[in-house]
Amino acid sequence: MCGIAGIIHENGGEQTELRRSINKMTDAIKHRGPDDFGYFYGNGVALGHRRLSIIDLSGGHQPIFNEDNSHVIVFNGEIYNYLELKNELESAGHRFTSSSDTETILHAYEQWGANCVARLRGMFAFAIWNETERSLFLARDRFGKKPLYYAQFDGKFLFASEMKSILTDPSFQRRVDPQSLATYFLFAYTSAPRTIYEGIYKLPAAHTLIFQGGKAATQKYWDLRFAPDRNKSESDFVTEGTDLLRDSVNVRLMSEVPLGAFLSGGIDSGLVVALMSEQMHESVKTFTIGFGGTIGGYEDERKYARMVAERYNTRHKEYEVVPKLEGLLEEIVEGFDEPFADDSSIPSYYVCKMARENVTVALSGLGGDEAFSGYERYLGFMMAQYYKKIPSCFRNLLIGPFVEMFPEGLSGGRWVNRVKRFVRSDVTSDASIYIDFLTKVPHKYRAGFFHSSVIGSGDLFLSAQQNYIDIFSGADAEDPLNRVFYTDIKTYLTDDILTVTDRMSMWHSLEVRVPFLDHKFFEWSATIPPEIKMKWFRKKYLLKKAARNFVPEPILNHKKQGFVGPMATWLRNDLKMLVHERLSEKNLGKHNLLNHEVVHSVIKDHEMGRERNDTLLWALLIFQVWYEKYMM
Repeated sequence: MCGIAGIIHENGGEQTELRRSINKMTDAIKHRGPDDFGYFYGNGVALGHRRLSIIDLSGGHQPIFNEDNSHVIVFNGEIYNYLELKNELESAGHRFTSSSDTETILHAYEQWGANCVARLRGMFAFAIWNETERSLFLARDRFGKKPLYYAQFDGKFLFASEMKSILTDPSFQRRVDPQSLATYFLFAYTSAPRTIYEGIYKLPAAHTLIFQGGKAATQKYWDLRFAPDRNKSESDFVTEGTDLLRDSVNVRLMSEVPLGAFLSGGIDSGLVVALMSEQMHESVKTFTIGFGGTIGGYEDERKYARMVAERYNTRHKEYEVVPKLEGLLEEIVEGFDEPFADDSSIPSYYVCKMARENVTVALSGLGGDEAFSGYERYLGFMMAQYYKKIPSCFRNLLIGPFVEMFPEGLSGGRWVNRVKRFVRSDVTSDASIYIDFLTKVPHKYRAGFFHSSVIGSGDLFLSAQQNYIDIFSGADAEDPLNRVFYTDIKTYLTDDILTVTDRMSMWHSLEVRVPFLDHKFFEWSATIPPEIKMKWFRKKYLLKKAARNFVPEPILNHKKQGFVGPMATWLRNDLKMLVHERLSEKNLGKHNLLNHEVVHSVIKDHEMGRERNDTLLWALLIFQVWYEKYMM
């Protein structure tokens, strides 16, 4: 696992300036690769690399060249099938000088060109410079496990694993992108290909980019197609899925450094640990997080993690997160370089920190919810299919007003808020129903949310939602629930879940591998009929059947809360003063992007129990910290 960066001066460039620029870019991401570094300098081009050594510890130094030095690569990630590809390439006449997966990618590009990415099994972001054609080839893995950003300005093209590398260039003008601003507050993250900065872009997952002659062109190389196979029985799917997941775990045990696993107390991570224990010759090292402070009705799930740890005799460690965020907010913001408001970043920060003190690689259960229908909103979406059949006069005049009378629970429970979201949802289309479940800004705040200085702010929220509706509508799936899964895979999974995993793990120089997100496994999961992923309104119905022989019964039956903390209660109690201080009218006036009166209403409604605004408040808090750190 590593960090990569590069710069191309379109009209050539002075070597001293190139060297200074690439050194600054790689120094900014040295946390991604503390073990080694390397550079390539050409005519008007420079590539840089920071290495976290996992495989081929004695070799594998980057950049790596092909036989005649006409191609050079920098790579971030792991290719799990590189040995079989290497054998095939050697048979085709390619000569290898190392045992690294990086060199395999380079020769695969020589052999198959841009189509080489279709042969790769793993997580990756890489850049190949073709000196003969003076072209740059960038690629990102199918799910976007590894990040890749790029920008073109002032006669230069830059790319890097993190935006902080691009931001080292003093000629880049930092301006907030209005569309991304709205997307961020609606969904708690910015959505590819945009970022919060005008002019910096994310290469979308499953895409390549070719930069040549001053122009950049992107191309999608993979997509997920849902084709339910109703000729198979539930037991067929259970057997096939267990075998595929076992294989996916097995290939991710490839390592020359200490390896462990995150253990949350849920089915997904429990299954991963169980399958690791089958295949490892020593006890698995496991790590879990609990929460302290005022937690209200939040259930500490460490006891469930301990059940798995005891069953498989793991070497288990726990850490308790408390709501004392002095300095941590700034550090988390620095990890993302743009506002990112999934509060799972806090436990992720600590569990990665704890894991890195013991291992260099950790396996995670991420992806199980998207593959097997694990989120509460999937259940809500299915129920909405029945709700929308109720005559509108009853929905709008009776049910809606009645539900709005209920106060939000002060103990931290979410059920009232979920019911309110349910009855408020736009039932005119399946896409609108689902998008309404996702958004963080209630409609009553939207009209005046942005300051009048934000150009076109009246349409920003609508435009941000339309992007998600387009993705929903463009899914290669007939069943509405499969369209929901597709939308999450293309947005929430890549731009939220995998982003927080990559940034918080690499902030501590830790590599995280995700067996559920093996593309072969996910392509198989797309053949499972949605009615047995969630049967009789039971989430993860099929996965639970598969897990019965692997995890303790209480884990199958308890209601999983997800990898988040009791933020709603913290914001009303332990963090109340921090919220009022950071979101004061004076501080909001530093940017004049938000309407301070609306922000005040958001705070008061949450504290009085009129509206559960914890996700929106956290987004506001993070945005303010980011702006003061990066834009002033």
